[in-house]
Amino acid sequence: MKRWLQGMLVGAMMLSGLLSSESLAASPVDEFKKDTSVGIRAAESLSQVTGIAISPLLGVGAMGAYKYYRTKPEERAQLRWYAQPWFWSFALTIVGVCMLKDSLGPAIPTSLKKPLDVLELFENKASALIATGAIIPIAADIFEAVKPQLSTQLDLAGMHFAAVGLHSLGDLLMVPLALIVYSVVWLVSHTINVLVLVSPFTTVDTILKSFRTAVLGTVVGTQALDPQLGAAWSLVVVLVSVLLAPWAFRTVVFGTVFAWDLVTFRRMRFTPSAKGNWMFTARKIGAAPHRAFGKLTRQANGELVFTWRPWLVLSARTEVLPPGRYIVGRGLIHSEILRVEGDHAPDIFNLPPRCNQHEDQLAALYQFDEVRPIGLRAAWAWIKGLFSSRPALA
Repeated sequence: MKRWLQGMLVGAMMLSGLLSSESLAASPVDEFKKDTSVGIRAAESLSQVTGIAISPLLGVGAMGAYKYYRTKPEERAQLRWYAQPWFWSFALTIVGVCMLKDSLGPAIPTSLKKPLDVLELFENKASALIATGAIIPIAADIFEAVKPQLSTQLDLAGMHFAAVGLHSLGDLLMVPLALIVYSVVWLVSHTINVLVLVSPFTTVDTILKSFRTAVLGTVVGTQALDPQLGAAWSLVVVLVSVLLAPWAFRTVVFGTVFAWDLVTFRRMRFTPSAKGNWMFTARKIGAAPHRAFGKLTRQANGELVFTWRPWLVLSARTEVLPPGRYIVGRGLIHSEILRVEGDHAPDIFNLPPRCNQHEDQLAALYQFDEVRPIGLRAAWAWIKGLFSSRPALA
């Protein structure tokens, strides 16, 4: 998956460079204005897509307001939906409320702030879906702006292809690339919301939100200084996001499951199953990475087997846990499965909140001999585990 995404991004760079060089060679330079060239529009669009992906509601709302005020009053009715006042005013209002909540973070009790963080987590997901509708026209506009200056046909006869409409070719290539870039960057950015949700420290929340805002500011700032510089920096952000995508995907699944269990009070409807229960790895177990989502079962021969799927949809894989004494740790928000190793009991699995108050049943199903309470003393180790890899299970 990672190589495929990297190949698509490299293809986008090559396509942009090819179209820019072809247009300059095929038409007079004097007639090819800077603000309507394919290269400039592609650079601007890459920065716009990256910025929107980092903060969907803020990005779409700010871009809509900018387009609205830069358009002549008599032409504003023809603007796209995200540039209409009813949308961008509502979007920026929600963004302002979220910023107010973050600025008052230390003054808001944790018992009140965490439910608000859960709501913001789902708001960010909904905003991402809404913002997707703005990505397609942004990608399509790259070719729409230069359509009058370019030939309407790209002759590929020498390569034994029929003539292809340039505008249709642009839509066919740029729209999927824009959606891939948007999805990958948003995935990594959305992990900020997940880390804020699971972090017990408001200071950490502020640092994470400030970091995301700073990255968004650099994307907007470099694009304002020079489109090519903005595109180069945006491409760096995209490539880093591609490398972090597997970790980000697992983190987003982790946060989504936890938030959904809490919001829907899933524990009140949950019954542990002898056929296996869903949980997350707390450290690398064989080929299963940290925070892999899968089922743990106790086999007839006594072995504990964890079954998971990479990216949730690929072929199922199984990992047999090494022999040892395993116990259940009962937590306030979520519980864990621990492995007793002398005086230490490292966490092996994180149980979703649905398992709360069902620890005794789980211990009986998996034939564990102890349910041990765990408290806030593990908070610092939990935060460190979010940002660093843990040693593999021996």
